[in-house]
Amino acid sequence: MPQGFTIAEFKARLKRAQGRMDDADLDAILLTTEPDIRYFTGYLTRFWESPCRPWFLVLPRAGDPIAVIPSIGAALMARTWISDIRTWRAPDLDDDGIGLLAETLRALGPRIGTPSGLQSHLRMPLDDFGRLNAALPKPIGADAGILRSLRLVKSDAEIEKIKTACHVATRAFERVPEIARVGQPLEAVFRDFQRLCLEEGADWVPYLAGAAAQGGYGDVISPADERPLTAGDILMLDTGLVHDGYFCDFDRNFAIGNPSPDVAAGHSRLIEATYAAFEAARPGKTAADLFHVMDKIVTGGAGGSEAGRYGHGLGMNLTEWPSLIPTDHTPLVPGMVLTLEPGIELAPGRALVHEENIVIRENGAEWLSQPYGAEMRRI
Repeated sequence: MPQGFTIAEFKARLKRAQGRMDDADLDAILLTTEPDIRYFTGYLTRFWESPCRPWFLVLPRAGDPIAVIPSIGAALMARTWISDIRTWRAPDLDDDGIGLLAETLRALGPRIGTPSGLQSHLRMPLDDFGRLNAALPKPIGADAGILRSLRLVKSDAEIEKIKTACHVATRAFERVPEIARVGQPLEAVFRDFQRLCLEEGADWVPYLAGAAAQGGYGDVISPADERPLTAGDILMLDTGLVHDGYFCDFDRNFAIGNPSPDVAAGHSRLIEATYAAFEAARPGKTAADLFHVMDKIVTGGAGGSEAGRYGHGLGMNLTEWPSLIPTDHTPLVPGMVLTLEPGIELAPGRALVHEENIVIRENGAEWLSQPYGAEMRRI
């Protein structure tokens, strides 16, 4: 499929935002983070890895977005559909775009919002945010949840990009036996798996987690080490690779040799829990409902594990809204992309996790990742 989106898609996103701005009586929304700015512009660059320059996009209540950005980014922004591009030479130790941004916002009205809820952040120095507020008629407030409500539901074009990312990861997972064998250090497996993802079509692999240990693992977020794989290990790889700006996020478990009976049984329960949540995932249900469906199978309804949740939203970020936890009652609606990620403790310090990606449709859920079978793959 072609990269990026049509101008019509971006204008539709803007129209929905402006309708909600009218409802919330906001004159403008200030955006400062990479995914929020890219959502309305298509501005895709790895230059965000450099934290020394702030970037701003202003959504007015009427009219097209206004980019207020460092001059180094003007040429790329001009290749998007944005025509009003205001720049300064950055970094500027005296005024790093704040004067230009304040002038832009003052011309639009006093009621300015910015994303401020859970899983949001302000990507600019706090001192500069204070100076910006001091230069405006009223301090900047919340955006009334507008960005969250928009990005929570994906368009068909967005879903296709996530699906493509899932297909790339599936092909890479199929090749794991090429790189994982007894005696191979875990850090080499991690490095080689990233290579496989790139060979299969990933744009980049910003997230790779996993573990390998006897009969299950207790920690899945530590960096890989030099410990060699041994018979009886369970190897888990969890990738968040990117295709055209959108993530997949799912894992696969592999047995090095034959899995023990408790590992095989635990893995089978995880698959059962995942399929049960898939069947339950439909409009009208909530994030909490899916948590309880999975938790009943993996813990008998004990309330989950120390990991905290059994899945989350997915899209331009590796993790998005909602969280599959008992207290998140976000309704499921068509177009919502989720991960299903139950975990099970086999014994103290030994656990298994399984993850798949789905999208909510009008009549139920659709797999985006290719669902795993109950029997763990052996290497």
